[in-house]
Amino acid sequence: MKMEKAVILLSGGLDSTTCMAVADSLGYELYPISFDYHQRHNIELEGAKKVAEYYKVKRHLIIDTNMNLIGGSALTDDSIDVPDGDTGREDVPVTYVPARNLIFLSYAMGYAEVVGANHIFIGVNSVDYSGYPDCRPEFIEKFQMMADYATTATAVKGVRIKIETPLQNLSKKEIVQLGVKLGAPLQYTHSCYKGGEKACGVCDSCLLRLEGFNAAGVPDPIEYEIKV
Repeated sequence: MKMEKAVILLSGGLDSTTCMAVADSLGYELYPISFDYHQRHNIELEGAKKVAEYYKVKRHLIIDTNMNLIGGSALTDDSIDVPDGDTGREDVPVTYVPARNLIFLSYAMGYAEVVGANHIFIGVNSVDYSGYPDCRPEFIEKFQMMADYATTATAVKGVRIKIETPLQNLSKKEIVQLGVKLGAPLQYTHSCYKGGEKACGVCDSCLLRLEGFNAAGVPDPIEYEIKV
């Protein structure tokens, strides 16, 4: 029986790697797609490559798309500092990259059509997240509606390419637990926004990650400059 295919948006971080593990556990043939968008923390791509190798994928597609020409984010504009973390804030932080998931999902839709995948996995999360609008369930719902009319496969041939968000309603603790349960190679992941060889331990992403591992009672396998 022919395996169904899934495209996975693989940043190299905790959430996307856990998503990869979920897709693998469901028996899909994996087609990870990553993005060099000239992000400050492009060291995460090295993690993504190791994760892809771990799962022995046929192809790991890395797209070069220069989002620092747009700017407007601490992750793509060197003139904006990455702030220390504040996981209790309610406003959208400066680490938000304008329309990033909209752009990435659009690439993933095209790739899914070409390889014949019926699923696209993305590690968005609306519980423990930094307030990004493109991580919310409303965004995924609207993108799915658009995707159903966006390609020859979906609009003409009647193929459903489903946007899968298995982490949408999980806490960071539950994401860590799921990744560990599925044997995801979390030791290769990189979540820090500052992009050093070691994770900084103080940005939003590091704090959320550390809180998740601590709550799960699992040692975080990566190194930190500062571990709070």
